[in-house]
Order: sequence, then C-alpha cells, then structure tokens
Amino acid sequence: MEAKKLAIIATKGSLDWAYPPFILASTASALGYETQVFFTFYGLQLLKKKLHLEVTPLGNPGMPMPMGMDKWFPVLGMALPGMQAVMTAMMKQKMKQKGVASVEELRSLCQEAEVKLIACQMTVDLFDMDRNDFIDGIEYAGAAAFFEFAGESDICLYI
Repeated sequence: MEAKKLAIIATKGSLDWAYPPFILASTASALGYETQVFFTFYGLQLLKKKLHLEVTPLGNPGMPMPMGMDKWFPVLGMALPGMQAVMTAMMKQKMKQKGVASVEELRSLCQEAEVKLIACQMTVDLFDMDRNDFIDGIEYAGAAAFFEFAGESDICLYI
C-alpha cells in the first residue's frame, strides 16, 4: 500500500505562525505520511539559519493575553512601540515553561524525519534572498513542481 501524502504551503514568517507547519509536518511524518512543505513569501523566513521571529499580536485578535489583557486592553495598544517585543518575550517564556520545542528543534526534527522542505525559487529571486542565509538540506523549486506532489496528496494545507 502506498503511503499517504501531506502537502503544506507555509506563507507566514512570524513566531506564532512558525509552529503549525513544523508540528503538522513532523507529526504526519511520524505517522508514515510522505510530507512536503512549500515555503513561499514570508514563510521563507522559517528556513533561514538565523531566526529572528516575533509574534504578531496586532493582527491576531484571538491570541490569549496575560492578565486577561485581551478583555480590557485596547487593540490599538498593541501598536505601541515595543509591544511586539514584549509579547514575543512573553510567548517564548510561556513556551519554555510548558516545555514546547523551539522552532529550530521542530525544523531539525522535520529534516530528520525526511520531510521535504522546499523554498519557493520565485520568491527567493523576487526578494533577492541569498541562498547562503538558508539552512542546509532544503530544496528550491517553483510552484509547478510543488503542485505535482500536492495534486496527488491526500491532504493539502495552506498555512
């Protein structure tokens, strides 16, 4: 019997959006799925050697906030200088307290599990990105190459 296939398109490059593609891909691979993740536009940030990821509290009204801030703190307050850095630090601390793996650890786990990580060649060229800034072991391809796999996948997710 042929293995099930999971195709993921990762388009976001923030800390809070880094977890879903790597958690889903590593889990699927552990369950025996053949898995590919296509990183395009801002999602390419997740493949960089040096990660500088922050959370996006302003654009995420569903984000739980400490001290019930999501109930009483005005949304406009999230635009104050330094709020993104504060929320990022709080999120990282919470993840550490709960024993959540880092993005780097999850990314390595995916590579060990033979998840194919694909950087969108068109986006790399569009933003004049340097291939030396990306981790080793990834592939570069266009959307057409990814569609070949996605078209035959049992599950296709856009994140």
